[in-house]
Amino acid sequence: MLIIVAGLPGSGKSYFASRLAQRLGARYISSDITRKSMSAMGKYAFEDKLEVYKEMGREAATALRNGETVVVDATFYHQKMRDLFVTLGVLLNKPLRYLKVEADEELIRERLRHPRLDSEADFSVYRYVRSQYEDERHDHLVIESTDDNIEQMLQRAEEYIKLKHD
Repeated sequence: MLIIVAGLPGSGKSYFASRLAQRLGARYISSDITRKSMSAMGKYAFEDKLEVYKEMGREAATALRNGETVVVDATFYHQKMRDLFVTLGVLLNKPLRYLKVEADEELIRERLRHPRLDSEADFSVYRYVRSQYEDERHDHLVIESTDDNIEQMLQRAEEYIKLKHD
């Protein structure tokens, strides 16, 4: 199965996605980690971002072909980025689940005040990505992130994944 976890910078998507992958025994693929491994930090033109998504897609394809469940973590703010993974799921005949993590803007502002291990995003990046965010065309579950609800987030995701799988 291919699970997309999308959301704006600071929404809590990476924290959630990494724990979801761990809980499901799935391969975790992060845009931040992939960008770092490609030595592409600081490269944020649309085409540069698309190259990161393509690399993530290659890694996901390998894992899916090997029978693994994959959790992909990125903003997925543009439909072209989502379509790469929707197409991958179709080509490999794998079910796709789409989860979007959202959080209150004040909480996001607070989260982005502190440096994070793999992400360079600050509040100005959040505002830019938010202004560019294209509405989802796919069936998806929206999960609200707070500072103390990770267990509820994971339970909602598991219920959605199971419900859509049955």
